[in-house]
Amino acid sequence: MYSNLRSLIFKLDPEKAHTLAIQSLKFNLVSNVFDENKNDPIFKTQIFGKDLSNPIGIAAGFDKNAEVINEIHFLNFGFTEVGTITPTPQYGNPKPRVFRLEKDKAIINRNGFNNLGMLEAKKKLEHYRKKFPVGSDFLVGINIGPNKDSKDRFSDYKVLAKNLSKFADYIS
Repeated sequence: MYSNLRSLIFKLDPEKAHTLAIQSLKFNLVSNVFDENKNDPIFKTQIFGKDLSNPIGIAAGFDKNAEVINEIHFLNFGFTEVGTITPTPQYGNPKPRVFRLEKDKAIINRNGFNNLGMLEAKKKLEHYRKKFPVGSDFLVGINIGPNKDSKDRFSDYKVLAKNLSKFADYIS
């Protein structure tokens, strides 16, 4: 089934395909990929002194705005990393900025930290952490970065760490 879907998805612009993936998760159109093996001890691992159900996670760049943490959690991944989150919203680089290298089975990403900014992400992280506090068995990392036009990048990192660290199992 995946190979049939893959050929359809690859006909879409890469950013539209990404948006479709986020929307599919929001509307619960994706089945639980690890459900049948979620309790298999072969997947259990420990990192940062925490037990994870498995070592497979979602890297920063997929859930840029912390929109689908809950949905990713219930797909039985071991962790997710949201972001990159910047202090204020930014569009990122001009389009096109994502390119498929089909022959190499790769993607080049030159998004430029497009995201809705710290305040929007913070609302979503607060909501998620009411149900699953920091230290739960599903790790949530937060990837932070400065705004493109920042005059003081150190300050950007400082304000992001101050405002978001209480929601993170780790920050990168």
